Amino acid sequence: MRGFDNVLRVIGRTPMVQLHRVVDPKGAKVFVKLEYLNPGGSIKDRMALYIIEKAEKEGRLKPGGTIVENTSGNTGMGLALIGAVKGYRLIFTIPDKMSQEKINFLRAFGAKVVVTPTNVPADHPDSYYETAKRIAAETPNSFYVNQYHNTANIEAHEKTTAPEIWDDTDGHVDVVVAGMGTGGTISGVGRYFKKQAPGVKIVGVDPEGSVFYSLFKTGKPGEPHVYKVEGIGEDMTCDALDLSVVDDVHQVNDKECFLMTRRLAREEGLFCGGSSGGAVHIAAKIAAGMRPDQNVVALLPDSGDRYVSKLYSDEWMRVNGFLDDEAEPSVMDLVQKKAMHLVTVDSETPLARVVELLKEHDISQAPVMDGSECVGIVSESLILSHILGDPRRIYDPVQTVVSKRVLTVDGDTPLTRVTDAMLAGDAVLVRSGRQPDPGALLGIVTKIDLIDFYSRSARE
Repeated sequence: MRGFDNVLRVIGRTPMVQLHRVVDPKGAKVFVKLEYLNPGGSIKDRMALYIIEKAEKEGRLKPGGTIVENTSGNTGMGLALIGAVKGYRLIFTIPDKMSQEKINFLRAFGAKVVVTPTNVPADHPDSYYETAKRIAAETPNSFYVNQYHNTANIEAHEKTTAPEIWDDTDGHVDVVVAGMGTGGTISGVGRYFKKQAPGVKIVGVDPEGSVFYSLFKTGKPGEPHVYKVEGIGEDMTCDALDLSVVDDVHQVNDKECFLMTRRLAREEGLFCGGSSGGAVHIAAKIAAGMRPDQNVVALLPDSGDRYVSKLYSDEWMRVNGFLDDEAEPSVMDLVQKKAMHLVTVDSETPLARVVELLKEHDISQAPVMDGSECVGIVSESLILSHILGDPRRIYDPVQTVVSKRVLTVDGDTPLTRVTDAMLAGDAVLVRSGRQPDPGALLGIVTKIDLIDFYSRSARE
């Protein structure tokens, strides 16, 4: 018999294929490693199996125990396979931006899935990280996988993924491109190649809104904001990321990821997720500037079946501004329709005066300025919370109640790019991105403005 003992033994040894139609034929050859053909549908199967079996050997996970983890879906799927085979209970926390397909997949394996808000800081009690930690602490005989900070995540890819790439290419590889999520994949692959073949360039792919690109370029994490591509990027630094073995990091936006992913399905027959499109977008760009005798390898982390209702849906793509078959409204379109003078207040202004200004101009919030710099937003609700219990606080300077939850965008930013921030309660400031006064504040956008804009558009 040639059969495997169980489904876990099928993990790894994924095939590699060459791309032809989505890359420049005059550049380097681009190969993709089909990690979505792992039994759990993603590259996370490798890490999940490695971490669990290591925990078992070390006595940290015992028979009948409970596996707890915060996941964007794919790690949960790998752990779900393991739980099914080995008899563990499963509890996962997952951000609410993730596709319903991912949640349904996890529940199909009998897992308990706790959905948490996306747009909260990593250290917020309601984040999916902190919620998982709390559940693990409260659950007897549980094991918290902690993929973002577990260095066994790196070991898994150093010992399995990277050697396979080396063998698949017979050692003829010049660049390896991988998305950056927990950081385990690119760190493990990077460590292997820095020992095996230091000349191989390791390139990371990070979505706009994640902190890794800035962390690599400047040594400091960037200011995170919401993005739609799943499985890559993060709003915090991770112990499973070793930037010392990464040679370069490229940024991608949601549209670049999704359009390339759809092309991979329609032109190469590869049904994968949005992070795969991001990796191929960058791999193709790099390969176009290389010689035809060179080779670029990109990792395709997960399957497209997780995203049928999202990036593979024309309606979803159109609503979110990722298809170009019709003009998409910009933030400036909304500001111009408001036709209202922007009211700002100085950071030293007493709250009593701020209240007068809000009433005078019939507005509920205003930007707070320190000279020419906007330091945040003041709103009716913030003022009310501040003075409850002590009305004398109405004479405090406005800087004592300023909210930093502000997204500042250029006027030509597509309106759909800021809707997530508004739904999460963030204020959106609009600035000029053009001469003669680049950077100048032009307006503030609120939920009611968005509702009114779309209502007028429907009537027109």
